[in-house]
This record gives sequence, structure tokens and C-alpha cells, in this order.
Amino acid sequence: MTHRFDPTSLREYDIRGIVGKTLGTADAYAIGRGFATHVRRAGGTRVAVGWDGRVSSESLRDELVRGLTESGVDVVRTGLGPTPMLYFAEATLEVDGGIQITGSHNPADYNGFKMVLGHKPFFAGQIQSIGEMAATGDWEEGAGTVSDADIEDLYVDRLLEDFSGRAFRIGWDNGNGAGGRILEKLVARLPGEHHVLYADIDGRFPNHHPDPTEEKNLADLKALVAEKGLDFGIAFDGDADRIGAIDGRGRVVWGDQILSILAEPVLKEVPGGTIIADVKASQALFDRVKELGGEPCMWKTGHSLIKVKMAETHSPLAGEMSGHIFFKHRWYGFDDALYSAVRLIEAISQLGGSLTALKDRMPVLMNTPELRFQVDESRKFKVVEEVLDRLEASGAEVNRTDGARVNTPDGWWLLRASNTQDVLVARAEAKDQAGLDRLLAQIDEQLAASGLERGEQVAH
Repeated sequence: MTHRFDPTSLREYDIRGIVGKTLGTADAYAIGRGFATHVRRAGGTRVAVGWDGRVSSESLRDELVRGLTESGVDVVRTGLGPTPMLYFAEATLEVDGGIQITGSHNPADYNGFKMVLGHKPFFAGQIQSIGEMAATGDWEEGAGTVSDADIEDLYVDRLLEDFSGRAFRIGWDNGNGAGGRILEKLVARLPGEHHVLYADIDGRFPNHHPDPTEEKNLADLKALVAEKGLDFGIAFDGDADRIGAIDGRGRVVWGDQILSILAEPVLKEVPGGTIIADVKASQALFDRVKELGGEPCMWKTGHSLIKVKMAETHSPLAGEMSGHIFFKHRWYGFDDALYSAVRLIEAISQLGGSLTALKDRMPVLMNTPELRFQVDESRKFKVVEEVLDRLEASGAEVNRTDGARVNTPDGWWLLRASNTQDVLVARAEAKDQAGLDRLLAQIDEQLAASGLERGEQVAH
């Protein structure tokens, strides 16, 4: 038996698609067969499987489990919950790998699979190999068993282990995502006063899209914080591996700003530690890490790439603009928005007790959000190479870590190709609006030289 995947579904960091169009139950079965084959050939025998609250998740789960067991791997089902709960299961149960069925922060008609093998991310060439195995039917055979493990309370216990934060009045927005049950258990045990929006898990996302990196999705949380005069607000994406935050005045505290707050207590305990952020992060973050005595490291965007770099540099803490925060300090090195929220409460407690005051002290810079625009898949990497060649020929100061990040007297701008979509990503940051306008003009000039222009904003 063989199987062919829609080529758009096998991404750099996960497998993802539109259910019924580019992803379906036959794909889930083939993923199970391929992943189990990897596990068996690495000497493993057991895999944890979790799933989110999307309408399609249970049917995909059943076929994934069938595929895993028919290739001779035993399955431990950890239940409906957030992606980091599955990562926790993979880190702490006697299993050799884990798969979470989730569409993450994508719209309701999407779903996908995030995978871990031997406590390491399963990505890039490994994901492509799932497609190659399916095309040739190169699968192990066997008859695995299926069991269930209820790990919710163990996970909540671990989230709160050694917690030393103050009592705050906090608003929370779960966005009907898969973290809802865990969040309710968590706030019941945290000190202070807690107001939770949309805790019920509903894969249709009836209230708003579950992506806290887009400010419009924080409108309900802002209203809650304002109405009740709360200290601050915290939001999660659809599978609770991305965190968003607002201060008491309703201002967004962006992913790199959250990371700069979290870095301070960590660097007190790990002097000189390497703090990693992706190329989209503000220069203010890298400067702050240096100020605190840490070693700032600018790295490629993508949760799998960040995790690998953390292991290589023994980094205690890393993060992305997208709100993925990774703690190795007192944790396991995976991205977990629920744990990041707990650590944010602790950090605010240690740094004076006011997120609003911490936001006030941050440098005021003018920056764009992530500018994402469509480009032909065959051109996206070539365009970035053309831009890099022209910049270097002109003597510009360029960082090539992930695309082109260009430093100028006005600030910096970035152009990179998305690893998961037919999209180019741009971002710019300056000290004032005039500087920002000049940076955007430089981006547009480079795009024009490659026969392109910035089009309409594209979602993740």
C-alpha cells in the first residue's frame, strides 16, 4: 500500500493543511505508519498522542493511531489538550516520541500534526521522509496496543512547582482553544483574582480567531481588563504554545518584550546565559540582554530551529516574536504558553509588581507588524538571495542568519522567505516615523529591483 500527500501539507516544522482539501484521514493513517517506522528503526516502541478541540481532530486521531499500531508501535493517548501538554507527556512518560493533532493558530478548517522523537523536534528532512516512505510503502509492520493516560493534573502540578509569584488581578483569554481545561485548573490554584474568557474548548472558534499576535484578536481581553480595572491580561493561541499579553492600560506587550521581562530573573540565576530570539525581534531586546549580562543570540525563525539552537548553546531561555517562549531553566526546553504565563507572573512580581510600569520603561520605537505578502513559491528564496547580493555589493551592513536583516542609521529592516508558505515576510523598526518610512522605502526598492511589490497582508 502506498499514499501520496498534497505537497503543500508537508511543512518545515509540522504537517498541516485544510481538512477535506489538502489533509484528511488517509494522510493521518500514512503519518502514523511513517512516524512509527521512524520510532521502530530508532529502537523505540511507544508513542504519546494528544489532540486539540477542532471538529476534525478525533477522526484524524483514530486513523493516526491505527497507522501507528499497524506499524508495531504502542500508543498512549494523553487526551484533548494543549500542544505543550503532549510535549510534557513525551518528556516525562516512558515513551519514545509524541504527536499532537492540532491546527495551532490557523482557522477552524485547518488541522495538522506536530511531532517529537527522542525528546527532539521532528522536522525538515524527517517530515519529508514521511512523504517518501508513504510513496513507496516503506513501512514497518506490527500490531501495537492502545492505552490512555490522564496527565492533566500531573501537568498542572508541574506548571506550579516552585511558583513564587504574587497575587495579581489578571484577565485571561483562552480563545476557545485547547488550553481551556488546563487554564481553569491553573487559575483555581494561582493566588489573586482571575477572570477567564472563552475557556470552553470549541474548535469552531466562535468568539475570535485564536492568535494573540494579531492585535485585533485581543479586543475582548482589552475590554475585560479595562472594565474590571485588572493588573494585566494574558492570551493564548489555539493550542496554547503561543502567549500574548497586555498591560493594565491595554497596551500590547509583544513577544520580544515578554522575553525581555522573562530574561531578567533568569539571568540573575544563570549569569552570562545565552538568550535566543528570532531575527524578527527588536534590537531593544538584544541590547537589554547584553545590559543584563547575558549573551544575546539572534537565530532563525521556527520553533524546531530554536529548540536545536538552545541545546547547542545550553540556552536557559529563548523566544520568538510570534509568542513562542522556550524555557530550559526549571523546565524542559519546549515552547509552552501556560508555563510562560506562570513565569511571567513570577517575573512581574520580582521586577516591581507592575507590568504597566515595565512597559513604560521600554524604549519607544516605531515598528511595523510582520508584513506578509504572497510570492510565487519558486521565487521566494531566490528573491531573498538577489536582495542579499545587491545589498552586499552596495556595502550595506547585513545579517544573513535568516534572510536579510539590514542595519542602517535609522534602525533595521528584515526580508525573509517563510519556510511554511508561499510568502515573503518583512519587518522594520526605527526611532521615529520618518525613519520607519525610509526603511519601508528601502524594502520596496529592493522588491521592485526583483520585479515584486508588497501585496495584501497574508495570514499565517
